[in-house]
Formats: sequence, structure tokens, C-alpha cells
Amino acid sequence: MRIHFIAIGGSAMHNLALALYQKGYTITGSDDTIFEPSKSRLEAKGLLPKEFGWFESNITTDLDAVILGMHAKPDNLELKRAIELGVTMYSYPEFLYEQSKLKTRVVIAGSHGKTSITSMILHVLHYRGISVDYMVGAQLEGFDTMVHLTEENEFMILEGDEYLSSPIDRRPKIHLYKPNIALISGIAWDHINVFPTFDNYVEQFRIFLDTITNGGILVYNEEDMEVKTIVENNERPVKKYPYGTLEFYIKNGITYIDTPDGDIPLEIFGNHNLQNLAGAKWICQHMGVDEEDFYEAITSFKGASKRLEKIAQNNSSVIFKDFAHSPSKVEATTKAVKDQYESRTVIACLELHTYSSLNAEFLQEYKGTLDPADIAVVFYSPDAVKIKQLEEVSVDQIKNAFQRDNLIVYTNPSKFKEFLFAQNLDNSALLLMSSGNYGGLSFDEVSKLID
Repeated sequence: MRIHFIAIGGSAMHNLALALYQKGYTITGSDDTIFEPSKSRLEAKGLLPKEFGWFESNITTDLDAVILGMHAKPDNLELKRAIELGVTMYSYPEFLYEQSKLKTRVVIAGSHGKTSITSMILHVLHYRGISVDYMVGAQLEGFDTMVHLTEENEFMILEGDEYLSSPIDRRPKIHLYKPNIALISGIAWDHINVFPTFDNYVEQFRIFLDTITNGGILVYNEEDMEVKTIVENNERPVKKYPYGTLEFYIKNGITYIDTPDGDIPLEIFGNHNLQNLAGAKWICQHMGVDEEDFYEAITSFKGASKRLEKIAQNNSSVIFKDFAHSPSKVEATTKAVKDQYESRTVIACLELHTYSSLNAEFLQEYKGTLDPADIAVVFYSPDAVKIKQLEEVSVDQIKNAFQRDNLIVYTNPSKFKEFLFAQNLDNSALLLMSSGNYGGLSFDEVSKLID
């Protein structure tokens, strides 16, 4: 098949392009700019566009399909040409459904924990030698790509994002997968530029429940009240399996969980990860992995990239980076680090980087989220606020929103770096939470602070 990608450079899109290339498809693509690591990975397979930009000549009638990425705009030249010529066009999730419609689809959904749970499942299956197709939102240890597609595998594991499918398809991605087995980890308002009210956001998950196939399986976090409510009110003919936080204790900085075969140590920690692990266990059991084999495999799981990822450690200090940016993730991650390192000084640094987090009204959702930390710092760039065409946010607004008297706020990247590198990190745990890089901070440099 000949497939053309409009906006091939995105994290998800370039991984799908590589997966299809590995499957033997002929792949072309375009984009107006491509950053690392996408650029090098595409170049290594000869898939990097020869010239950046959008060109009508890329779209011809001999294409089998066009896959449209979110980075493209509705007036994109190639998109308009594809519509004009009547070329078959898919959004990213539509195409994944097409590739998996004859398989058993397992969809992991929720406002938080999706990547971690999907990663746990894939780690266990890989450990047990069970081959599956998959799409996950992070690069995993032992896996070449974030997307893997075959003709022969029975299962397809999909990380179910609730964001929009494409510039011309306003449906959330999770509405398109039609799972046979589904999981919902939690619901906490996000993507406010698309879902302006909390109820509008919750409604997307109600719709998701209605897409589960008749007789399918639903695994859900019963400790999340929003999830529990929508699941209990749903009358679809599916089998429901609740889960909650596993029993655990912390000894000498290591988390142990209670299992039928005794206490086992984990590489990961935090209540949210112990919840995620319980959900992953149910999914693996429904895929044929028994409890004992699950526990044996999960002890070696180190976490997904940028999810409480340990970037440096010595005898008295540790540094983590984490993708956390939404309020629920920030609170859960900060609490997890303080619980794990009770006797250490926890320095929590949060970059407000996304559209939602920089929205003046939404800021109130962050109240108390950094309270578990001994030292709490917020960084944001006024330039990012302007680029996103949002109402200007002041330092006082940030402080009022977090409701923490000693909150430190920086808007200048150099000043933030100066502060960070001046800290005494003996007997500490430094937590860097962001979906960005604090205006150009090198995490490699940061990791050397405790060499």
C-alpha cells in the first residue's frame, strides 16, 4: 500500500509511519518543521521529507490513503487537494481502528495513568513472550517504536487519548476504537480549550463506555468517584471489574506490595502507580496472564519515559522528571515523591506549559497540588501565554491559585536555572514536572548536580 502522511513529524504520526514502513508499506510524508528525535528516526529509514512545507503535488490518485495529523490546519493545501481528488483519508485513530478491526482491541482510557498502565501491560506481555500489536504514548525500554502493527497478532493494545482525532474530525480519539476490553483509570478535567465545562469533558467518557462491544469487558478504578458514577449508571451489556490501590508499604525507600506469594519489591512507587498496577493486572488476566506470572514480570518494570523517570541518584539524593502538568497528575506525583522520601527535602518544580494550565480561569484547579513538597516552585513563560493567545497571567494570580504562601514563581528561564543550580541537594528529592523544558533547561546538566 502507498500511504502519505500529512504532518508526519509528530510523536504519534512518525511512529505510525515507521510501523507501516516496517510492515512493508510505501510511505511518504510532509510537514512544515520536524524536531528531534522524529527527524533522525525518519531520516534513518529514508522517510524524512526532502523539503519542509505543504505541496499539492504530494497528493495523487495512486495513493491508497492519506493519514491526517493534528498539526495540520483545516486549510492545509495537501488536505484540500486530497478532498478534491477523493483520496481515501483517515485520522490517526481511524487508521488504527482499520488496522485492528479484526483483532481483540484493548483500550486504556482516563485523564491520567493511560501511558503508565499501557506500559505496564506491554512490559508484562513482553516479559512473558506474548506478542501483540500496540500504540502507546511513550518510548518504552525494550520496544523500538511506540506503534507496532502486524497481520497475525490476536490483540491490539491502544492508549486511548480523549483529545480530538484530526483538524477536520472533532470526535475524541477514544470514540473511534470500539474496544472489546476497556479500562478507565480516572477523570479529572483537562483539555479545556476543547471541553469548556467539566460535564462536557465527563460526557466524552460516557460516550466511550457506549462504544464498548456487546459482551465486552470494562475494568475501572472504583476509587475515582466520577468513574464509579458513570460506570454504575451505564447499562451496556458488558462485564464490569472494579479495582483500587494495592496494599503496600515502604521500607528503606523501596515500595513493597502484598501478593498471594508474599511481599514483592517494585521499581515504581506512589499511590497512583499502585492503582495503575491493579488495573494493569486485571487487563493482563483478561488476556490470559495469571496473577502469579503478572507479579513476577512487574517487579522489573521501571516506569514509562517521563513518568517519574529517575534521571540521577546517589546515596542521599535523587532527581526525577515527570510529564505531569494537569492538576490531578501534579498532586499525585508530588505526594508520591514525598511519601517515598519522607525524611528528605522534596523540591517540586512545575512548569505551566499547556493551554489549560496557562488559562487564568483553570488555574484555580491547582489549589493545594504542590502542598506535599517542602519547597514548591512554579515556572511559566509570559511568551508562551502570548503565543497561545491567552489572557495575561500574573505572578500574583499564580500564587493565589496554588494557595501556598511560600510558593516561588519564576518567569525567566535563566533565573529559574540559577535558582535550581544554587540548591543544596544533599538529603533531597528534586522533582521536575513539565511537558516542556523550562525555557531551554538541559536535563543532562541537571542530572550532573548530584554526580
